[in-house]
Amino acid sequence: MSGAENRAEVVAGAVVLAAAIGFVVYAGQVTGIGAAPRGYDLTASFRSLEGVTVGTDVRLAGVKVGSVSDIRLDPETYRAETVLTVNATVKVPDDSAVVIASEGLLGGNFVELVPGASPFFFAPGAEIEDTQGAVSLVSLLMKFVAGDSGK
Repeated sequence: MSGAENRAEVVAGAVVLAAAIGFVVYAGQVTGIGAAPRGYDLTASFRSLEGVTVGTDVRLAGVKVGSVSDIRLDPETYRAETVLTVNATVKVPDDSAVVIASEGLLGGNFVELVPGASPFFFAPGAEIEDTQGAVSLVSLLMKFVAGDSGK
């Protein structure tokens, strides 16, 4: 084997290795692996968290601004105590509400922040008291079929 062929194989191998490392770095950035969490926690209590799990998106105006980082049942109130981790760059007014919303008939649920008009913001660890839990599509259809007007 000549020296030129050997050098060509080494260069080709280096290019393939560099491309593989580039893909790994890109995948890590896209998925957030290895990145330190940059945000703050807010808590909220819901009657129903149907369709929401740890890792579910937290959105503001349709833009992902965080995720659900913890869910546990309060044994005294039987409500779902939820921890929302919100990006540090997003300041949430302290009169905001949080709603479990649906992406559509076949889509999953997500947590939506509905901003208020207060000039003051939630501090890290604060509780959002104005909450609206998930609405069950099946129960709505059953009410419609049964003719229940909610009276």
